[in-house]
Amino acid sequence: MFNIKKQINKLYITSILANLSITGAWVAILAARGFSLIKIGFAETVFHITSLIFEIPSGVFADVFGRKRMLVISHIMTIIGNVIMVLNESFVTVCFSFVFFALGYNFSSGSDDALAYDSLKSVNQESRYDKYSSNQLIIYRIGNAFSTLCAGVALMLGYKTAYTISALTDIAALMFIFTLKEIRVNDDEAKLMSRIIRCFADSFIFLRNEKKAVALMMCNSAVGAIDILLLFFLQAKLLEAGLKDFALGVALFAMELGGMLGAKLILKFHHIRYRNILFICLIGVSSGILLEHTGLYTIMTLGGFLSAMADDALQVRTNTKLQDMFPSDKRATLISIESFTFSIIMIVLSPLAGFFFSKW
Repeated sequence: MFNIKKQINKLYITSILANLSITGAWVAILAARGFSLIKIGFAETVFHITSLIFEIPSGVFADVFGRKRMLVISHIMTIIGNVIMVLNESFVTVCFSFVFFALGYNFSSGSDDALAYDSLKSVNQESRYDKYSSNQLIIYRIGNAFSTLCAGVALMLGYKTAYTISALTDIAALMFIFTLKEIRVNDDEAKLMSRIIRCFADSFIFLRNEKKAVALMMCNSAVGAIDILLLFFLQAKLLEAGLKDFALGVALFAMELGGMLGAKLILKFHHIRYRNILFICLIGVSSGILLEHTGLYTIMTLGGFLSAMADDALQVRTNTKLQDMFPSDKRATLISIESFTFSIIMIVLSPLAGFFFSKW
């Protein structure tokens, strides 16, 4: 008999292990290695160009071949990226490792959410998905908080040791993924290529007919991109503003707490319309950018807190609305299309943000 509680708990555990990375403050780590913010912004662009190319195919493969298999591939790609970071020192190989980190992100992004939603749906508990989505964002923020809290430790240990530890935690996560139960939503194994093409075509037909879903994806991706870039570059800008190395982790931890608070608070506001939530969250992220310009590290940290809170609140609300709209047999593909829109926005904004923040 399928045990939904064990399935969801295993997804939580794999997410915890995947996010408890000592290398989460990677901008600070690269900056400590002597790379400029412009180069760091370029490395981020490499990540999102790779993501742009592989995001939608990875979602289709998850729908066709199974979400569990794609999660396995995801963690293998991330492990390879960590190993490349350990073995090489040049900026070119840093960018090469970001290709594998992007592939790890691609194969995971649509698969874990789709597997969770359809696992809940298989036992008529899909109404619990908003709580699952909220908890996953909290796990993501806790993982980031742990990583950033350990920023000083990572710098002290050196990037090679730090990325070795990250590889080991990903190996542990991989062991749990092997124990997950696959939820098949399409058992037709015939004519594999035609199934892949049909999944592509049907997904785009769905989006053509569901303009509201496209609008939700674009709004959520834009807010998320701005927040992520702000938090990335604050890792370096806080130090430039006079924050001591040992306090960097505490400041970044405080900003991640904003995301956790936003993910929980939004569950209490089901009655507020989405457009009003979007407007409030845009104000929150914009406030973060404005406060970053003060040059006062305490105020800059407050800006990061507000931005993260707004981003995660919008993420939970958007995820729930989209999952209710998506058909099960194309769920991973459509989630990947949302990540695809995010990558397009990040490709444009990453180098601009590197230049922008390097001038302020």
